[in-house]
Amino acid sequence: MSQQFNNFINGKWKASSSKEVIESYNPAKKSEVIGSVQKSTREELNEAVEGAKAAQKKWKKLAGAERGNYLFKVANIMEENLEDIAKTMTKEMGKSLPEAKGETNRGIAILRYYAGEGMRSDGDVIPATDPSALMYSKRVPIGVVGVITPWNFPVAIPIWKMAPALIYGNAVVLKPASEGSVTAAKVIECFDKANFPDGVINFVTGSGSVIGQGLAEHPDVNAITFTGSNAVGKNIGVIAAQKGGKYQLEMGGKNPIIVADDCDVDAAVAATLSGGLKSTGQKCTCSSRVIVQAGIYETFKEKLLEKAKQITVGDGMDADTWMGPCASESQFNTVKHYIEKGKEEGATLLLGGKEPTDEKLKDGYYIEPTIFDDVKTSMTIAQEEIFGPVLALMKVDTVEEAIHLANDVEFGLSASIYTSNIEHMLTFIDDMEAGLVRINAETAGVELQAPFGGMKASSSYSREQGQAAKEFFTTMKTVFIKG
Repeated sequence: MSQQFNNFINGKWKASSSKEVIESYNPAKKSEVIGSVQKSTREELNEAVEGAKAAQKKWKKLAGAERGNYLFKVANIMEENLEDIAKTMTKEMGKSLPEAKGETNRGIAILRYYAGEGMRSDGDVIPATDPSALMYSKRVPIGVVGVITPWNFPVAIPIWKMAPALIYGNAVVLKPASEGSVTAAKVIECFDKANFPDGVINFVTGSGSVIGQGLAEHPDVNAITFTGSNAVGKNIGVIAAQKGGKYQLEMGGKNPIIVADDCDVDAAVAATLSGGLKSTGQKCTCSSRVIVQAGIYETFKEKLLEKAKQITVGDGMDADTWMGPCASESQFNTVKHYIEKGKEEGATLLLGGKEPTDEKLKDGYYIEPTIFDDVKTSMTIAQEEIFGPVLALMKVDTVEEAIHLANDVEFGLSASIYTSNIEHMLTFIDDMEAGLVRINAETAGVELQAPFGGMKASSSYSREQGQAAKEFFTTMKTVFIKG
């Protein structure tokens, strides 16, 4: 049954004065409407920001423990609604149900983690040169935070931005991507049921050119935290900098997995497939380039193809589904474009590269698991983010050459290496230009208590998650008291 969601502004669900809605379709069944959200106006965004600004003045006065209690309540409500939220996610953007449940559970864990932050230290005592004075630092909120999130993690990413913003005393206006907005609305319902004070959290949907741009430009939005494409992120950064606002950008990746000839080949194959093709390759940390030493190249390739041929593609609701559809027609067409580009530029297509022939899958945006061989670093599929189930195999002689090749892109989000050699591990850790490096583990994934973010064109160099989030969502006040 299709679900309709209004905006959530100042504690009330309100339809847009535009009288227009944005429908969200099931990428596994193009004709099925999952639900709809509002196509909101700039005036409604202004109303949300004004409400957030007023509410934040009271919200920041609450004790951290009290703010934490609200987050604990949301976590408990989400836990009660986990099945519904996960199924909505699977139907809306194609992620398999086990993955959707895992993501929802992660959102719950993030809420509980940051709820505990309300009881932790927010400053330090600093020795003053005057022995009769007291001097200390104190972290304070920055005000109204605009949160702009993508469709690929419609629960986890909004929460890992909103939870720290809220626990540190800020108010929030969330603008999710339209392709994941019905799922995001279900998360906001949990905040509503937890009786958050009116205006502390707001949910406004619509086009990026109106709502996203409006958030970035708004004079009363003190900070913007964004995850999405490089083009949009760079534009947001320019706008925020021009008005003197704070901004946090997490953008693209072209993540390498290096497979050294001294590694456990079977483990490396499993990690390559999981890191590259799970979630249909629609993770910013997914493995895209597979850089393999010549000594084991043919063995690795043979095993990779054997395992990849066993991958089951489906609508995500079936327990046997390993990989779902692309999240939208637009993403489906983008992936097909890159596959054609790979063939045109001389890469050898070893597997997939087309839509499945299974009659049950004909109504969805499905692409078979795709593997290219003979990929050169100058090729488009070795340089640009595809965000789809496409792996590019690249052969090297040494680990040093592999690291050089791994760094030969504009991005620097995540990277991994499979090796049993300690020297290779240490060299990789030191020389890899990425914000997240993993040894004998897939490129995708980071624990919620650890800092997350990229280097180079992948990020604005700030960090999300863990206690590192405090750096963005607060600012420092130095206090000097003379008796």
